[in-house]
Amino acid sequence: MYQDKQRAVIVAELSGNHNGSLDRAIELMELAHECGADAVKIQTYTEDSLTLDSPRDEFQLKGGLWGGQSYYDLYKKAKTPREWMKPLFKHAKEHGIFLFSSPFCFDDVDCLEEAGCPVYKIASYELNDVKLIDYCAQKGKPMVMSTGLATEEEIDRAVAIVKSHGITDLTLLHCESRYPAVPELFNLKSIQYLKEKYQCRAGLSNHAIGDELDIAAIALGADMIEKHFTDSKANGGVDSAFSMEKDDLIKLVNDNKIVSTALGTKAIYLHDDEIAMRGGRRSYYLVKALKKGEKLSIDMVKSVRPALGLEPYLIDTIIGKKAKYDLDEKLPLLAEDFE
Repeated sequence: MYQDKQRAVIVAELSGNHNGSLDRAIELMELAHECGADAVKIQTYTEDSLTLDSPRDEFQLKGGLWGGQSYYDLYKKAKTPREWMKPLFKHAKEHGIFLFSSPFCFDDVDCLEEAGCPVYKIASYELNDVKLIDYCAQKGKPMVMSTGLATEEEIDRAVAIVKSHGITDLTLLHCESRYPAVPELFNLKSIQYLKEKYQCRAGLSNHAIGDELDIAAIALGADMIEKHFTDSKANGGVDSAFSMEKDDLIKLVNDNKIVSTALGTKAIYLHDDEIAMRGGRRSYYLVKALKKGEKLSIDMVKSVRPALGLEPYLIDTIIGKKAKYDLDEKLPLLAEDFE
């Protein structure tokens, strides 16, 4: 997926924005690819992968985007059915689209294995499901894990499970698990912390509107940006309210290229054209003519542009020295002209 990219990988998450249509899921996948997304992600589950069909109060959603319905009904409506997996992955392979998925139970993983899923993603709400993480890691494929809602101890545990299976291609995504997420509650510097502590790639799973936080994350070294995507919010979809549209994705892809290029490397160096431009910097020039043997004083010189004279930091090494020969004013001050 990374393919030695020198910039963040942009992942378009389709989630349930397909509105229950396989054809629409394929269209969205193709559109994301056309807009420049490096990868497309889906979610593989049934309503029974995630919850129970129960009238009990704890299974009912209250407030927010999905209030007024049960978890079971929401997931039944939003699911990307297992029977779609083979046609989706087949289409992706045939059209050069990098597709991967989040499974939510063992059967989902088995289904994705049969379909040829190349990477497994663990969603934030599943990061405490150690059995699911272990089952995915047993497949030996690269993994991505979102860390929203997780304590550091839980991240430690999840990473240890993945690494126990010899998986070194791991990406941890910082995630603010609100829908839509509120920018001031993000702690983007945790991206750097995740990279350093766990010695793996890290990035941002972002449910906030706009790409300001994505750009900030890229500037902080994010290796991956994952955002929900749809063709148009007007077409509906369970996650459409906080999803990117076509123009948003194109802008993010282009901004990512610009910012990633601008980041450069951890070093101080000059470009070739900047070396030539240094000739326009300041240096010392004579502002008073000197006779041979006359001592140079500070009132005889001035720091001006261009840089054909003595470097300013060297001026104290030449003040008080005698001129070797007559020197005219408004000439570059040169050390070799003095005894």
